[in-house]
Amino acid sequence: DPLLIASKYKDEYIALICALFSYGDVRAIVNFLGSLDFSLLDKNELIVNEKLKKHYYRFQNAQDIGELFITLGRIKSQVSLESIFLEGYTQKSSVMDGLSSLISSLYDINSYRSRGYQFLIGKIPTSKSTSPYKRFHMFLRWMVRDDHLDLGLWKGVDKKDLLMPLDTHTFKVGQKLGLIERKVYDLKAVLELTEALKKFDKFDPVKYDFALYRLGQERIL
Repeated sequence: DPLLIASKYKDEYIALICALFSYGDVRAIVNFLGSLDFSLLDKNELIVNEKLKKHYYRFQNAQDIGELFITLGRIKSQVSLESIFLEGYTQKSSVMDGLSSLISSLYDINSYRSRGYQFLIGKIPTSKSTSPYKRFHMFLRWMVRDDHLDLGLWKGVDKKDLLMPLDTHTFKVGQKLGLIERKVYDLKAVLELTEALKKFDKFDPVKYDFALYRLGQERIL
């Protein structure tokens, strides 16, 4: 699990990198993340590009990966990811508003664009968004929840406001358990599953994510 890598560092920037690359085969994800030198987040941008020039992962080439490190390095030198997220989240306790603030900042601080880079960061959420934003919601789970599994690095976000990091495994398991009636894998399905899980624990609905995911991944259900 990519969380195994993130747990070694307990750093919000490294955790975000781990979350954003969490697509595809889990062994490939962990192997790739294990090959990265995260100290590059604090290095000169020329050094970043030189050190990462042989790295690639699925849809991301070496420049995409280098520019992600540069983007996060620039933000890290100025402000925390949590403070950026809170700018959007605080008014309505909306994690989608928080993500809009965070993703907007990632794009604002670096003008670099490519298909692979934009796939990695995703689109800025709006009221018309349909994407499940699975990797970002997984990152938020890591940051906000504090137990034997998640990191709990952020203190300004209430875990009751988190949304499920819906992937194909949790989507199918949710349907089989009668927690999701929606047929389409999208943001509305995320909201539906989250609301269903609030019936079991309204203060921490996302705590069921890991269990549902494993039931699907291991084909137990």
